[in-house]
Amino acid sequence: KHLWNHFEQWFTFVFDPRVEPTNWKAEQAIRPAVVNRKVWGGNRTAAGAKAQGVLMSVFETCRRRTLSVVDHVSHTLRCFGNRLLPRPVLLPAR
Repeated sequence: KHLWNHFEQWFTFVFDPRVEPTNWKAEQAIRPAVVNRKVWGGNRTAAGAKAQGVLMSVFETCRRRTLSVVDHVSHTLRCFGNRLLPRPVLLPAR
């Protein structure tokens, strides 16, 4: 019954050619973080894991938008210290 009631949500990829039928791209996007975790033994704290997740997300978003990670992080840190500077925007508003 659940599958029948949510048929369009489960099989969106059949009706919309823009939707991928697999999560391959998502799996590849998190691959560097997984390799890092396995090589270095992971994080010792929940705060460390959260920080790594945020940083990896910023790095990957910068890479996909062809932005300099160093420039973005540097600008973000400068804005944190000086509230008069405009805040950097990683993703444009919809």
